[in-house]
Order: sequence, then C-alpha cells, then structure tokens
Amino acid sequence: MYNYHIISSKVLDIVTIYNIFKDNKKLKLSDELKNKVAACKTYLDAKLANNKKPMYGINTGFGSLYNVKISDKDLTQLQENLVMSHACGTGDRVPESIVKVMLLLKIQSLSYGHSGVQLDTINRLVDFFNNDIFPFVYTQGSLGASGDLAPLAHLALPLLGKGKVVHKDKEYDASVILEKFNWKSIKLEAKEGLALLNGTQFMSAYGVYLLMMSHKTSYLADIIASISLDAFDGRLDPFHDLVHAVRPHPGQRKVARRFNEFLKGSELIDRLKEHVQDPYSFRCIPQVHGATKDTLDFVEKVILTEINSVTDNPNIFHEEDLIISGGNFHGQPLALALDYLKIAMAEIGNISERRIFQLVSGLRGLPAFLVDNPGLNSGFMIPQYTAASIVSANKQMATPASVDSIVSSNGQEDHVSMGANAATQAYTLIKNVERVIAIELMNASQAMEFRKPLKTSPFLESFLEQYRKVVPFIKVDEVLHDNIQASIQFLKDVDVEIEELFLNTYGLK
Repeated sequence: MYNYHIISSKVLDIVTIYNIFKDNKKLKLSDELKNKVAACKTYLDAKLANNKKPMYGINTGFGSLYNVKISDKDLTQLQENLVMSHACGTGDRVPESIVKVMLLLKIQSLSYGHSGVQLDTINRLVDFFNNDIFPFVYTQGSLGASGDLAPLAHLALPLLGKGKVVHKDKEYDASVILEKFNWKSIKLEAKEGLALLNGTQFMSAYGVYLLMMSHKTSYLADIIASISLDAFDGRLDPFHDLVHAVRPHPGQRKVARRFNEFLKGSELIDRLKEHVQDPYSFRCIPQVHGATKDTLDFVEKVILTEINSVTDNPNIFHEEDLIISGGNFHGQPLALALDYLKIAMAEIGNISERRIFQLVSGLRGLPAFLVDNPGLNSGFMIPQYTAASIVSANKQMATPASVDSIVSSNGQEDHVSMGANAATQAYTLIKNVERVIAIELMNASQAMEFRKPLKTSPFLESFLEQYRKVVPFIKVDEVLHDNIQASIQFLKDVDVEIEELFLNTYGLK
C-alpha cells in the first residue's frame, strides 16, 4: 500500500513537504479540487465558444504580441508553440530533488481552479511525481517575472513528449518514457501552455529546499559554535537569559537557551575563567545566529504564502464570470526574501570563519595552529585560509539580485525581479556555508583534544565521539582536504528531526 498526500485546499507547509519526501509519499488530488478544476475548465470552454473578444494568452499572442488575435483552430498549436519556444534554459541542470518540489508546487497551484487547465494535464504531472520522472530543467533562463518561463517550459515539455527526463538515474527522451508507461502525450488546450509556464515554481521550489538546508545548517552551526566556545575556554555569561530578556528578539533568545542546553554539564564551561570577556565571534553568537533565525522565519512566511497561491496569468474566476489579466507571476516577494536569505546565511559563515581564526591563533593555552610542534607542522593554518576564501566568495554572491532589472519582450515586460538568480545564488552560498562550518567543526574538535582530561558536556561529547569515527585527531601534518570532505559529509549525514529545525521560541509553527 502506498502512503499518499492528498492535494487539497489545506495550507501546504514546509514540514508537510519534508514528510512527503522523507516518507516517499505519492500524490492524489482531493475531490474538492478536482471539482474546482473541472468547473473552471468548463467555464473557460463556454467563454471561448460564446465570446470572441480577445483574452490575453488564451486567444492572443504572448508578451508584446498580446494584440495578435489567434483563430480558434490554432489554439492548441498556440499553446504547444509557447512551451517549445520558451524552453530556452541553459547552464547546469537543476538538482532532481528541487525538480520534484517544482512538480509538487505546480500541481498545487494549478489545482486551485483558477487556471483553466484540463484535469488530465494535472494528473500527468502527478504521474511524473509519483513515478519519480524528473524533466531536465536548467538553472539559467528565468528573469523571475512573467513567471519562471524558461525553467517551467522545460518542466512542461515532457507532457508533449518532448525534452528529456531522468527516471531511476537513467536519462530518457520524453517520448520514450511516455511509451514505457503507456501514456499518450497531452494535447494542450486554450490557456494551458500559459498556465504551465506562468508561475513562480522554480523560485518557490528553490525557496522550499533552501529553507530546509538553511534551518539544518543554522542548527548545526549552533552545535559547532558551542563546541568552539568550550574549546576556546569561553564564557557562558553572555548566554544568560536575563541578557536576552531585555532585548527579546525571538531568534536571539532561542540561540541563548539552546547553548545553555548544549553545554549543560560541561566541565570546561564551568571552570573558573581568567578572562572577563570573549571576542565578539563567541560573545555575540546569540545576536548573530539569532538574527539569521529570525530572517529564516520571515523568508518562510513569504515562501508559504507563495506556494499556497495561484501565480499564473490570466486568473479565471468562474463564479464571478471574470477573466483578469494581472501580475501574480511577478517574483518580487520571492526575490527580496531570497536575497535576505543570502545575506543572513552568509553571516553564519562569516562569524564561523572568525571563530576558526581565533582557535588557530595560539590563544588561551591552545597551541598555534592546533598542532604539536608548530613550525615543523603547519597544522590547521590553511583550513582557515580555505574558510576565508569561501566567505569572501559568499560576500560577493550575497549582493542582492533583486536590485537589478532588464527590459524584455520588446518593452512589455519592463520590470523583472531576478528572483531566479537570487535562488540559484542562495543554493551555492548555503552549500558554501556548510563547508565553512564543517571546517570549524574540524578545528573545534582538534582544539578540544588539547583540553583533556577536562570534558565538554555529555551531549557534545556524544556528538564529538561520532565525529571522531570519521575524522580523527591530527598529530602531524597530513592531507587535510580529505578531512574537510569527511567533515562535510558527516554534517550531511547528521539526521535532525524536522520538528526540531522548525521549532521556534513559541512552539512548532
């Protein structure tokens, strides 16, 4: 028996999406949404039969060709031409995990009954999702307005038996995969090509995936920073709840409380300190990590609104007898949120690199570069260089994409969001942050060995024990690239409950 998620009018949230993927759930449309889709399609067909007035993208051309009337006999060809002509993506392939999110979100948006598509079209997208058939989609080509036209054209091509797909790690021509499953290609009807291509599902899918990445990276950064704090012989005073009660940003309070939990029972943190203050990269962890967490909450609100919305154009309101050409495809809300996400996550990497620097600086009884016999051994000198290089690259990528706009479609589309560029930049940037905190873990773990026989907390000792199975203590110089890669993989393999990641100060959202 398959485990199903029912596509309905119920709000789709990040935890639900995570569980759909974790449990490999199949999709089904609720009867409620099937009826809405059918009613909208029936209304549109009647409108076309009885009304010869031009309706944008339904019986007219697209973009600056909006004033070119298309004859009834050419409406199917119009929609198919639209999909083929807009499949102009290039660059790297979008990861299959994100393409699967795109499929889910496109199905959700089309199912609200404001897009005028056939039920068969949505069902074929469901077939692709349920059978792990992933169209080739490319990272470059979307301006983030008029929807994610090029990426979504590639997502839609296989419906027509065109383009390429991946199924069970094997590449197929779409026509071959349709034949393999004994499916006929979809014959697009009026407005369907436009409904498939208009929309923000490329940006939104990245947004969903990036939120999952960011929450996990942020949580692991807290664990690793708490190890660094203890290994650096830092003070726990700045994490006292009274400090944060008088400046009660939710993320800041959450981080401070988390550090007190992580470090509970540590012999190191409880011992008498000779110094009265720590550098900002340790003392201000609640303020910096916490601000990023508050940013993630803001980005999540934007993403949740977007994935539970109708973002194609025009919108059909059959009960009100209205077809309205609007701009819900414009990605500005996403572009601004994704740029904000880039900045916030870059800061997690920035402060992590500063802690790495402090740990290798020969301070507080730690040997220079965290190795015995420094001079003969360079020890952990160069991993800090690597981290510095990465955070510098992130600063460049964190420059907002949304401040740019380029005129397209002969001046008709004269302001665009560039949210798709923000999305792909954020993906690279957050992968970079994962690498930086992995280097910090390697340094903090090495430093902790020089604090023996004193121990950190039972929780952190357990975490380090698992890590040491993958990356041992470094006694003399060796090729550290392998240890960095092993550290990155270790963090990827850490399984954190999704409820823990999305638990805010006031409980599960």
